[in-house]
Amino acid sequence: MDSSTALFHQLKAAEPFFLLAGPNVIESEEHIMRMAKHIKSISTKVGLPLVFKSSFDKANRTSSKSFRGPGMTEGLKILEKVKIAYDIPIITDVHETVQCEAVGRVADIIQIPAFLCRQTDLLVAAAKTGKIINIKKGQFCAPSVMVNSVEKIRLAGNPNVMVCERGTMFGYNDLIVDPRNLEWMREANCPVVADVTHSLQQPAGKKLDGGGVASGGLRELIPCIARTAVAVGVDGIFMEVHDDPLNAPVDGPTQWPLRHLEELLEELVAIARVSKGKQRMNIDLTPFRD
Repeated sequence: MDSSTALFHQLKAAEPFFLLAGPNVIESEEHIMRMAKHIKSISTKVGLPLVFKSSFDKANRTSSKSFRGPGMTEGLKILEKVKIAYDIPIITDVHETVQCEAVGRVADIIQIPAFLCRQTDLLVAAAKTGKIINIKKGQFCAPSVMVNSVEKIRLAGNPNVMVCERGTMFGYNDLIVDPRNLEWMREANCPVVADVTHSLQQPAGKKLDGGGVASGGLRELIPCIARTAVAVGVDGIFMEVHDDPLNAPVDGPTQWPLRHLEELLEELVAIARVSKGKQRMNIDLTPFRD
């Protein structure tokens, strides 16, 4: 069994769920190494398998002036150092087909951004790396669309795929999280992940001094969405975590404070352990007799 398949089976079997977590974007090598150290320590203490997440390039920001990260070459070097230093798998995004091969040499999971979840060439190129593929459901998509996206990965010869819910557009500057999607996305017959931080973005909902807009968000509701997701019985939780969210260069309003990570994860584990969300209830519709 190759390493990607072994990791995929490990994550599928995780109880009560696995964790994909880290700062939204690579700000510096020092910051990423420090965040990885703390998040691994917390996830180990709580008893959750961890895949460390950060992006080398935020290619779909609202404003061209937004911070994007160090780029692929430097970013992958930093993520590889994290992987070796802390012995943890890595998940990061790709945006173009030409990035997939290089990213696949470092990342254990390649993430397809929500806006690109139907891009066949990107899905196929990512699948051909042999790495686990995590497809985020587009904010504009019904959950049934993910069955087709997953099938594109499998038809390219890669069975190691999972899907991620990150909210649905609700008007112009808001997202809504429909817990039914977490059930319906199981029709893709693969692990289902809930992104509990991006789900609370308010896209282009924050006016900037001097003009322009950026993503706002409802950080205070992250626990609400996370509690719902683990009660429903998701296989994994995706969350962006920062040690200084008010000064994060990207998506500060929806990054969870590092100081509260252990507290929240402990609660989520407790909820997940008492929930029967992963078990489909057999509903008996025969007439009830006394």
